[in-house]
Amino acid sequence: MTKEKFPVTTTVRFLRENRVEFVERPYQYEEGGGTRISAQALGVNEHLVIKTLVMEDEQKRPLIILMHGDREASTKSLARIIEVKSVTPCSPQIALKHTGYVVGGISPFGTKKRLSVYVEEIILNLPKILTY
Repeated sequence: MTKEKFPVTTTVRFLRENRVEFVERPYQYEEGGGTRISAQALGVNEHLVIKTLVMEDEQKRPLIILMHGDREASTKSLARIIEVKSVTPCSPQIALKHTGYVVGGISPFGTKKRLSVYVEEIILNLPKILTY
């Protein structure tokens, strides 16, 4: 029996180099499908799929937000929490420039630039997470 081979992405390299235990769970990407499609494909509740959002503050400093797939980000609340004037989503082109990943496949691991990462605290209590 042969082990199925998957592409070695920047994320996979980063996780291996940092000895992070992980399991690859590939699925067919669907344009605009979001976490709903990935959750269905992986057979899990969408709440367990953690989405990676790339945002920037009023100074155009990029940052990553990790949150449950079935939730929406409040940029006003986020700005208040991280003590900046405003936070807005990056365009797909700017997200690619900062992370090296295309929207719909952005990983918080192995980004092109070192970015601040903000995580919903309750996510850190989950025994396992699936990143989207």
